[in-house]
Amino acid sequence: MSGHSKWHNIQAKKSKTDAARGRIFTKLGKELAVAAKDNPNPDTNSKLADIIAKAKAANMPNDNIQRCIKKAAGDLQGKDFMELTYEGYGVGGSAVIIKTLTDNKNRTVSDVSAAMNKNGGSLGNMGCVSYMFDTKGLIVVERTLELDEDTMTMYALDAGADDIVTNDDSYEVYTTEETFSDVRKYLEEKGIEFIEAEVKMIPQNYVTLSPDKLETFRKMIDRLEESDDVQEIYHNVDMPDDEEDE
Repeated sequence: MSGHSKWHNIQAKKSKTDAARGRIFTKLGKELAVAAKDNPNPDTNSKLADIIAKAKAANMPNDNIQRCIKKAAGDLQGKDFMELTYEGYGVGGSAVIIKTLTDNKNRTVSDVSAAMNKNGGSLGNMGCVSYMFDTKGLIVVERTLELDEDTMTMYALDAGADDIVTNDDSYEVYTTEETFSDVRKYLEEKGIEFIEAEVKMIPQNYVTLSPDKLETFRKMIDRLEESDDVQEIYHNVDMPDDEEDE
């Protein structure tokens, strides 16, 4: 099974700074709390279970995860969070999708618009770039001597995955959005640990920017990530492994 891989190397994935890791944990904590608000039991709340897997893949300590779940009801009392998605363009005609979780739509759209406008980008109408992306579940597993390609391929097929891509240091298991939870659970039951596990917007094709435009684009992504309301950013820019954010 094969596919075009754009997943960056494991060392780059593991070398995020403490500041970036703290920001990621904050955003994950928010996702956990919102998912756990009405049902804090991951055994009967598949969305919560998926986010727990995502948090574990990001090396979020289990104590932090459980604390976010337990605090959910109190933290969110009186707050009505909305999941809002924005689409637009970066420099060089690049495509960007921004997923947010907010209790203040006006604040969020202002932050997103400012981050894009100040770095050569602009917000567009809903659907302006999403057709360039496919929604897929992605589970990334480290390739080791103990977990060889044949075994991992067998697990992925038995789990119901759509595709598996073997890289030098990792396996990428792709699923549909609907089958992601089942595949994730199957692999967890096999004792497999994930480096990444979530449903993502994956571009069908990538664009290459000149060095100066790439720097401007990176600044836009950094500015967007600084917003507490922004949860995920997807784009179609071909970025070097050491600069890749997604």
